Amino acid sequence: MGILHTTSHILGFPRVGAKRELKFAQERYWRKELAEQDLLDIAKVLREKNWRNQAASNVDFVAVGDFTFYDHILDLQVATGAIPARFGFDSQNLTLDQYFQLARGNKAQFAIEMTKWFDTNYHYLVPEFHANTEFKPNPTHYVNQIREAKALGLTVKPVIVGPLTFLWLGKEKGAAFNRFDLLAKLVPVYQAILAAIAAEGVEWIQIDEPALALDLPAEWVAAYEGVYAQLSQVNAKILLATYFGSVAEHAALLKGLPVDGLHLDLVRAPEQLSAFEDYTKVLSAGVIEGRNIWRANLNQVLDVLEPLKAKLGERLWVAPSCSLLHTPYDLAVETQLQEKNPYLYRWLAFTLQKVGELNVVKQALNQGRDAVRAELDDSQAAADARASSKLIHKAEVAERLANLPANADQRKSPFAERIAQQNAWLNLPVLPTTTIGSFPQTLQIRHARAAFKKGELSLEDYEAAMRKEIEYVVRQQEELDLDVLVHGEAERNDMVEYFGELLDGFAFTKFGWVQSYGSRCVKPPVIFGDVTRPTPMTVRWSEYAQSLTNRVMKGMLTGPVTILQWSFVRNDIPRSTVCKQIAVALSDEVLDLEKAGIKVIQIDEPAIREGLPLKRADWDAYLQWAGEAFRLSSMGCQDDTQIHTHMCYSEFNDILPAIAALDADVITIETSRSDMDLLDAFVKFNYPNDIGPGVYDIHSPRVPTANEIEHLLRKALNVIPKERLWVNPDCGLKTRGWTETVEQLKVMVDVTKKLRAELA
Repeated sequence: MGILHTTSHILGFPRVGAKRELKFAQERYWRKELAEQDLLDIAKVLREKNWRNQAASNVDFVAVGDFTFYDHILDLQVATGAIPARFGFDSQNLTLDQYFQLARGNKAQFAIEMTKWFDTNYHYLVPEFHANTEFKPNPTHYVNQIREAKALGLTVKPVIVGPLTFLWLGKEKGAAFNRFDLLAKLVPVYQAILAAIAAEGVEWIQIDEPALALDLPAEWVAAYEGVYAQLSQVNAKILLATYFGSVAEHAALLKGLPVDGLHLDLVRAPEQLSAFEDYTKVLSAGVIEGRNIWRANLNQVLDVLEPLKAKLGERLWVAPSCSLLHTPYDLAVETQLQEKNPYLYRWLAFTLQKVGELNVVKQALNQGRDAVRAELDDSQAAADARASSKLIHKAEVAERLANLPANADQRKSPFAERIAQQNAWLNLPVLPTTTIGSFPQTLQIRHARAAFKKGELSLEDYEAAMRKEIEYVVRQQEELDLDVLVHGEAERNDMVEYFGELLDGFAFTKFGWVQSYGSRCVKPPVIFGDVTRPTPMTVRWSEYAQSLTNRVMKGMLTGPVTILQWSFVRNDIPRSTVCKQIAVALSDEVLDLEKAGIKVIQIDEPAIREGLPLKRADWDAYLQWAGEAFRLSSMGCQDDTQIHTHMCYSEFNDILPAIAALDADVITIETSRSDMDLLDAFVKFNYPNDIGPGVYDIHSPRVPTANEIEHLLRKALNVIPKERLWVNPDCGLKTRGWTETVEQLKVMVDVTKKLRAELA
């Protein structure tokens, strides 16, 4: 009897390149410094590198169709003809420039709304569905990538998000209707796209349905049977991929679907395996973590897989848990980390290392563990070293958390009493104006930071450059006549990385970039140990900014939940414990700011909704510890200190009681892309504290018209008492240029003054 072959495959790969080549090329193209063909050529080179790296790790199928110039859900909108009609573009003949306009807006139209991809920090562009939406197939995106990869001699598996997840992720626009009713029109278009893909001679097509890990309505779940009965008629095998959570409750349905295989995320939800061990088709086991950077203990992985192999034989496939989009490209380039912290370096695996781990697992299953004994021993040694490391635990941190005072997370007085004290000294006009914190990170700022990190600029000269930028920001805000100023965060490379660099328990990479949206990449810190704050982090910068002006200066901190969510978090203790450690460290910073006279302090929590578990049954526990952590971050501050928070690009309706329980004095939220629709939920809930709905979209260089901002503010005034309404942009201004920023803010302030005059 021959060896039973185990198939390995990848669900998706990072798109931007090992050194963010796509990002820089896109931005040059947008600035008209790069021709379209040059951008296309750079993208082709990156795709080939991705595919060859997968092939080099002995995978049986390389993923194609997952590469995108901006977002894979935007690609699907084009492929199904579901781009917003308001742009007036032809989805069958869309130019690259028009494609980017959909994502970034233009002079006539605001960009497609963005929100978080499930509970990740990746943003997708939300499909806009109308009752009369018509779909039309355009499989060019997928077909071209298949042809490219096959021309290189590679065996491919195209990847496409399935129709039910696609519909679920969209929003109804215009007259009231249920987007589920569009399914009957959408499925034939999917059939046509899949037929075109199959015509390229592929054996397997991966259709992603991560919505199955959510609490879908019964009619949506029931629809899977009919939808896949139609899609299975395509002349190729279908691998239905689920990830980010358990689909055990749908086991009977999924076992009966007329597909040829099923992928399960056994990292996020290992317990679901027992519901599928009797599956009679191909079972793809997602056993290598696709969302974090910790090295796998390969012996433990094999302990799970070997009994499966005995049952399933060649029907067992192995894969990462989900797309590797969420992990950095290559650990091997992190030579500084290796030199500075060789122990930590041994515990990590980036994308290329993860496909290498997958190859070891595959070889062990095919040839036995002895065939890869050295690799398995190295994996075990790294896991053992991490478990016993003295770098990780600090007794004083656990002791402080255990001995927090009773009600440490509660303000001294209720909001009504606090806001009266705050208003008395703030003395702000009705509809006070402010920004969310950051101002443009100019080339001068970035060059100064890079020169300082390379040792080409002294600390003294670097800080002088930052003070110069801060003064410029303050003067610009004064000239614009904003009411509550910020220092602009010139000294901050990133809203999470900056704090991580100043907190103990964090480590940093040099090239550990992951895509957040479009050309925007983030480099998450690595939380590997207990968190403490050795010294103040922001106080002197805020003090300096306040010394430049008589206006109110707002201190800016990133909140504990966001620092947690936007980091690669240790997985050896509960996330809730890590979050509370961060919160307690931040509370020391809040009290130091307060002592320095900075008594308006914003603690940003844009990720609090993003961290919500996918299953409602798990929500209460998460919201309890996340809310406690936020409140702990300002524990002990005085009633007349005004605590702000900011949240963006999330759906808040279901968690408004928890948001209200944060008890921030002022909350600012993103609302402009949704035409203030997000505000409705706050109003229906009767949100008790002050609120600042964003009045223009900062993700586009477009300058809003006065009429647009006035329209949004009037909508807000219809539902929020003027005494509780703040005026601000949607989000921070870091990614914008100065010219557009000044023009945008001027319109905002001018409209606000007009409305103030009316209200007076």
